[in-house]
Amino acid sequence: MSARHSRTKAPRLLPRWALSALVAGTVLLHISSAPAQTPADQNWPQWRGPWNSGVAPTANPPVVWSETNHIKWKGKIPGSGLATPVVWGDRLFIQTAIPTGKKVNVPAPSSGPPARGGGRGMMGGEQPNELEQFVILCFERQTGRELWRRIAREEVPHEGFRAGEGSFVSSSPVTDGEHVFAIFGSHGLYCYDMEGRLQWSHDLGRMHIVMGFGEGSSPALHQDTLVVNWDHEGDSFIIALDKHTGKTLWKNPRPERTSWSTPLVVEHAGKPQVVVSGTGKIRSYDLASGQLVWECGGLTRNVIPSPVTAEDVVYCLSGFQGNALQAIRLGRAGDLTGTDAVVWSQHKNTPYVPSPLLYGHRLYFFANNNGILSCLDARSGRPLLDAERLEALPGVYASPVGAGGRVYLAGRNGVTLVLKASDRLEVLATNRLDEKFDASPAAVGKELFLRGHESLYCIAEP
Repeated sequence: MSARHSRTKAPRLLPRWALSALVAGTVLLHISSAPAQTPADQNWPQWRGPWNSGVAPTANPPVVWSETNHIKWKGKIPGSGLATPVVWGDRLFIQTAIPTGKKVNVPAPSSGPPARGGGRGMMGGEQPNELEQFVILCFERQTGRELWRRIAREEVPHEGFRAGEGSFVSSSPVTDGEHVFAIFGSHGLYCYDMEGRLQWSHDLGRMHIVMGFGEGSSPALHQDTLVVNWDHEGDSFIIALDKHTGKTLWKNPRPERTSWSTPLVVEHAGKPQVVVSGTGKIRSYDLASGQLVWECGGLTRNVIPSPVTAEDVVYCLSGFQGNALQAIRLGRAGDLTGTDAVVWSQHKNTPYVPSPLLYGHRLYFFANNNGILSCLDARSGRPLLDAERLEALPGVYASPVGAGGRVYLAGRNGVTLVLKASDRLEVLATNRLDEKFDASPAAVGKELFLRGHESLYCIAEP
């Protein structure tokens, strides 16, 4: 969300030792044996939560709500975007693009983006000719009051997006409790302190996205390292930066076309590595050096879902022009395609846009963008729910969230289903709001945050 007014009182910041514990907790995702709680577990520091799995381990939000029941506050979000809010302490951050109404003359686009076609035109919407403000907003968590807003950049986007499918701002920020990192893709990467003071910025270039679907990958943060994946129709790469200065630590080319998957940092044998899903290969890079550790083929085109991990196994999914789910055991090196490092796999009913939820031993995911839910035993791949149709959710872009022993599923029609986290389908509530939801929910404490196309809801019992 945006923020206009400075706070007179500085926020209470955690000591550095506590932040170190936080970062460890965001990476050690051994879910079946619950990890020690960290400050991150009390918050929602990145788009898939403290464990990068969709789980809010300490949250217990409401089960039932409506426009007149259990709405703690509701506020309009200026502009538009699909970014999920992130929460730390008494602050909530969200990104948006605000049209200025100022039209400019722009040159006609060339026949296509560099190197490979498909980004411009080809159902990508009209060429933009209006100045947009790329904004990060900070709100007071308990009231929804805007605390500050910062315009990271104002310019005309070089590409449009398909109406109803993307936005100018779909990437979510990430925070460590001292900084908030906001990525606007082609419009830059920015680091602010918690009061909105710019610490550094980094221009990564221009992306050219296939079929005009818009940009969307979010950053990954581990200790002092920020990782950004840059797969598009031009020269793709993955880059690691020092979170304090924005200085490039390493940058590697990637032989990949457009993808939207957010990198996942995992630890194995005491060493962190970065797992990135892609059309050509799933690849893992050593976080310290950027050296390729392993790779594995088998996903489909247009990879969007982000990987999840538990107990030294990484789960990677995709669902465009086919279906693929691979459970890959960490500890090997080289090309793992077709080896026994792939513990199990599935080739049906996998998601196109939504990422999976790994909640305990259960792996939840939708089929394509439809309200058809599967749940597998993550250890074996055995189906617990096998493509169960949820009639109340005809279409889904938002990713599932797990909290309080429940699963929260937000639909494009404004309905959020709440299920019991179990081996069978048990609907606890069907909640309807006036907004439509493409951004994924965030759960913190006793609150659930839902970003609609126009408004942000804080849902909580009195």
